[in-house]
Amino acid sequence: MAEGAAASLAPEAGSRRTLFGHPPGLTILFLTQMWAEFSYYGLQALLVYYMTERLGFSQMRSSLIYGTYGAAAFFTPFFGGIIADRWLGRTRSVVIGGAMMMAGHFAMAFEPLLFPALALVALGNGLFIPPLAVQVGSLYADDDPRQAQAFSAYYMGINLGGLLAPLVCGTLGEEFGWHWGFAAAGIGMGVGLMVYLRYLRLLPGDPPVARRGAEAGPLPALTAEDWRHLRLLVAMIAAIVLFRIAYEQSGNVIALWVAHQTDRHIGGGLEIPATWFQSINPLLIILLTPVVIRWWRRRDRGSSPAVLFARMSLGCLIAALAMVVMVAAGAVNAATGKPVGPGWVVGYFVLLTVGELYAIPVGLSLIGKLSPKRIAAMLMGSWYIAKFLGSLLAGVMGAYWGVLPATGFFGLGAASVFAAAIVLLLMSRAEAARDQAGASAAGAR
Repeated sequence: MAEGAAASLAPEAGSRRTLFGHPPGLTILFLTQMWAEFSYYGLQALLVYYMTERLGFSQMRSSLIYGTYGAAAFFTPFFGGIIADRWLGRTRSVVIGGAMMMAGHFAMAFEPLLFPALALVALGNGLFIPPLAVQVGSLYADDDPRQAQAFSAYYMGINLGGLLAPLVCGTLGEEFGWHWGFAAAGIGMGVGLMVYLRYLRLLPGDPPVARRGAEAGPLPALTAEDWRHLRLLVAMIAAIVLFRIAYEQSGNVIALWVAHQTDRHIGGGLEIPATWFQSINPLLIILLTPVVIRWWRRRDRGSSPAVLFARMSLGCLIAALAMVVMVAAGAVNAATGKPVGPGWVVGYFVLLTVGELYAIPVGLSLIGKLSPKRIAAMLMGSWYIAKFLGSLLAGVMGAYWGVLPATGFFGLGAASVFAAAIVLLLMSRAEAARDQAGASAAGAR
């Protein structure tokens, strides 16, 4: 291995110091991702309103642009991960991707640059997200149980940025002018980049990339165990697609249910805005993540893939129960012909969020744990392909809202997530049996 490559694999300077029991690099990555999500969701909160009210686009054209942009933002991470693994390296990809996103947000201030600006954000997001998430896992040894907790904290940063973005960027855009909101999103991304660059010494170094040239040194071929891990990750990602088919209805059909089938009146004749219900999920993630992490610490069962697959299976089962709550709400609505109380939707979001916390951050942790190092960023990018496919299929399913009765529609969602729970449970049992067989063989020797 070349000298430079060896240096890049050395532990980071702050690896022996901890902050709240975790490497200080986790705080840096948490803040970097939080500001990146603030910028991304700040633009998203304003985009449709900007196109319809400022640019005069039709609702149909605006929705098409919005959907294409959103799909691209979750499709590009797969290719961004390949670029990070093969050519740029993780650190360069994060910096270049973040700079592209920041430039795209500022370009939104110029109306003729709408499409180049959106392209910059979508492409930059693809370069930025996978290697940053991989760096979270690289802060820990593969058998360190803190890794799953770290991804839960990292996921909380994603949702904190998503919660603050509409409040800050949305308010600035609506009250003071669209460009103020877009500028705030660009500034947020700039703050995230400054934090990342200022504290690079606390982050793990890059492994050698698979670029051509003798200076990179030879890279080892994938082993049989690497291929086994790849098969596990593909199966897990397929299960997450099933999970997301139902999960993504929370911003689609559930929003329609809140607007039309939920009694949102409270004392004094006041009516809760329908959009406020969309804040329940990120707010609960922020509130519940420390509770879930503490619960896992107290019931520490290790961090083997078998344990983590079982945890994800339980999360999917809880999320399926969230859809069952909505089946019951649909039955009450059909029986009475009247809007139902808001408690049904609140119960749905509570169960959905707990299930999400058991499934999504743990899945991210498994990507970090099982991915072969040379293609880790690409596999992290494939995680976002699951969100892309899940969102696409959720949209297809959503087209049947109003065609199927509410009980049947939500029942299909429950079945989809329950199927994901079964797949993950079978994977957990297979891994547990393999571990037991390995332990018995070692004992016999």
